[in-house]
Amino acid sequence: MHKHVLLFLGLTLSVASLSAAPKALNVVIVVIDGPRYSETWGEPNHTYIPVLSKQLAPIGVVYTNFHNMGSTKTCPGHTALTTGHYEDINNSGKELPSKPTILQQFIKHSACPTNKVWLVTTKDKLAVLANTTDPKWKDTYAPAQFCGEKGGGLGSGYGQDTNTLVKVLDVIRSHTPRLLVVNFREPDSSGHARLWKRYLAEITNTDAYLARIHEVIQQTPGMKDNTILFVTNDHGRHTNGHKDGYVSHGDDCEGCRHILLYATGPGIKKGAVIGQHREQIDLAVTAAHILGFVIPESKGSVMSELFE
Repeated sequence: MHKHVLLFLGLTLSVASLSAAPKALNVVIVVIDGPRYSETWGEPNHTYIPVLSKQLAPIGVVYTNFHNMGSTKTCPGHTALTTGHYEDINNSGKELPSKPTILQQFIKHSACPTNKVWLVTTKDKLAVLANTTDPKWKDTYAPAQFCGEKGGGLGSGYGQDTNTLVKVLDVIRSHTPRLLVVNFREPDSSGHARLWKRYLAEITNTDAYLARIHEVIQQTPGMKDNTILFVTNDHGRHTNGHKDGYVSHGDDCEGCRHILLYATGPGIKKGAVIGQHREQIDLAVTAAHILGFVIPESKGSVMSELFE
């Protein structure tokens, strides 16, 4: 009898955990490549992120203590955000993640058509997120993709963020994706080019893209009031006075690790600022939780404090 009671309690807890997830069908994850927290939410006046701070923050949640705790480079950062595992993969796009991303896992879990799961990235090297070296998953459950210049995939070169935005809006309108992962190359590219004013301007440009994405989500049947939007970064940049400052990134300094996280949508708190420490692998686990599956062996945890 004792065993039956324990089993019942276990099932009850499991059901309660699942019911804690917001009732949303769709998840959109937008990754803005490489701004420092000190120029986004960490800048006291939020000068460079007017859309996020004035339009979106009142209807969602902002984290002030979100970090990349793995390798602070583009491919590893995106890998952590989408696999729930930290892995220092080659940053050139020549190495696939060793674990399947939530894109592949969700296609298998949901059995939905691949045109409902999308990877849209300005950087061609991020096409690696559509596959894995894991023999149980390799070359299976591939999402629809538009990566790099004209969506040409690995080797096509970096595209333009404006073209990526057009594609993202088209995917939302035409396919009502259940899961969509997006990368914008800026302001990372301008930072590496040592163009400080351009770096700041591109933070504001990508901030403006968020208004369009949120607007179109709310205009599209099947997406409106049924989609949770996450906005984050893959990495930051060196702290001022450390190495070459904003120009580069890739170590464990606070400037490289401390990044932005924002969320909005059905079941998400409104106007909340959360100081609890969270990290990239938690986002992957939380997105999977919302979509109804679990990432095996991930050390991340569900960010239940997000939920109403």
